[in-house]
Amino acid sequence: MIEIFRDSAFGKLLRIFSGTILLPYPEEAHELAWRTYIQTSADAEQHEESTATSEKELPQSYGLYTVISQASHRHRRRPSLNSALAGPWRGPKGKTPVIIGWGGPDDSENPQNWSTRKKFFVSSLIWLLTFSIYIGSAIYTPGIPGVSKQFNVSKEAALLGLTLFVLGYGLGPMIWAPLSELPAVGRSPVYVFTLTVFVFFQFAIIYAKNFGMLLAFRFLTGFFGSPVLATGAASMADIWDIRTRDYMIAIWGCFAISAPVLGPLVGGFAYSAKGWTWTIWELLWISGFTLVVLFILLPETFAVNILSRRARRIRRITGDQRYASEAEIEIARVNPRDVLFEALLRPFQLCFFEPIVFLMNLYIALIYGILYIWFEAFPIVFELKRGFNPGENGLAFLGILVGAVCFAIPGYFCWKLRRQSKHIDVNGYLPPEEHLPPACLGALCLPISLFWFGWTGNFASIHWIVPIIASVLFSIGSCLIFNSIFCYEASAYPKYAASVLAGNDFLRSSFGGAFPLFATQMFLNLGVGWACTLLGCLSLLFVPYPFVLYKFGKRIRNRSKYAQHDD
Repeated sequence: MIEIFRDSAFGKLLRIFSGTILLPYPEEAHELAWRTYIQTSADAEQHEESTATSEKELPQSYGLYTVISQASHRHRRRPSLNSALAGPWRGPKGKTPVIIGWGGPDDSENPQNWSTRKKFFVSSLIWLLTFSIYIGSAIYTPGIPGVSKQFNVSKEAALLGLTLFVLGYGLGPMIWAPLSELPAVGRSPVYVFTLTVFVFFQFAIIYAKNFGMLLAFRFLTGFFGSPVLATGAASMADIWDIRTRDYMIAIWGCFAISAPVLGPLVGGFAYSAKGWTWTIWELLWISGFTLVVLFILLPETFAVNILSRRARRIRRITGDQRYASEAEIEIARVNPRDVLFEALLRPFQLCFFEPIVFLMNLYIALIYGILYIWFEAFPIVFELKRGFNPGENGLAFLGILVGAVCFAIPGYFCWKLRRQSKHIDVNGYLPPEEHLPPACLGALCLPISLFWFGWTGNFASIHWIVPIIASVLFSIGSCLIFNSIFCYEASAYPKYAASVLAGNDFLRSSFGGAFPLFATQMFLNLGVGWACTLLGCLSLLFVPYPFVLYKFGKRIRNRSKYAQHDD
């Protein structure tokens, strides 16, 4: 527990104000303890061999490839771009650096060596953070009529408060994700800093003087709240080994799904009782509580940053600037232009010009857009046609939550344990296509759910439970597709996983933000039945895609210059 507290933001402040007297690290408490962290020549040779092997064979490591590692790989492939730094990095006065690493295979500061209890505790903090941010989109929707009335704008204009928030957390990771991967920064400071801004900007929304101010700060809160939405999966990979990682990412994804589903529920009762500003007050309380907990208890999970800070402490203790972590040496070689390219341009390059990635991301974006369209369909189906109040309408969203938590995730875990595990070879390698069978089932569930919801929700004479059961099937399908595609993309594009997932986040956020703008008019003009039929037909177009990719994916990957190639 002392290590969690020492490595948190609050613990770091205590260390600074006490002059490192409080909460010392082993190398500070014991004079020669730091010598155990020096990497021997044998360690260095072993690392070089493993690096060379990974360049050729691309095995699955315990973590996901990052934007910085992409930029580093880009430099190694094109050394002429940075010839001044090519070759071994040199420390002060031309001295070769001494590499600082782990103190052995059982080093307690290595997140991979944490106890299972500590891993679950830290993972739960990331899940809580994800929930606190994601709920910020949908919690606003019950209060849209109140926003429209207070600022004298149309309901379509008031919907921009939802759209801009979602767009903000689609754009934010382009900046925050690469920043969190710098050796000198890490994930925890980015999480805590951006959450602090997120919390205090809620006051600007609550006390907005005009509609423009409200929209501006809704966008900014989405932008600053976005880091964990893109790097939460990477945080899971920091902590858990490759065999457990996918399960933890699935649980993280469950929190990402449950938050916007519960948003209309908690926001609906608040709006009915106190008005639209109380939906934001609730968001402030949830995120404020999360900020306090994370400030005191969230340690760093990114091994690169942990070793970098260890090297800085040793430089301070010894007064010798030669000591450096491998990541510090590597980042010195990377051209800043390569980092900018990988962070800002590579996601769009892969998203729009790599056919596999484009179709997968488009499919995810369509599902995400439909989910946000439902935020406008449910009030029509349950409030206008069945007389629910806003709070009761929020309860109708629980069908989506039940489908994800009670059916999709347990079924997905059971499949991974009993079926997928049989395809892992003796070296621990799993073909990327073996992640896709759940997506094939999920692709069939979506159109059935949409047709079912549309034509049972359209008639008030049909009991309200029937369309809710249809929403259960939708969440089962979407959960299976999301988890399968995320795992597939990270496995099929290991060197470019950060860019592929960033492009996925941007495209789905764009759809999630844009679709609600025309949702109300579409459902009112076409009717719930025909509007859902249109959406169901769109989802039908993608039904063959997971099946085709499962059968021919290996052949397609081997023709791509970005994807992993199998012999």
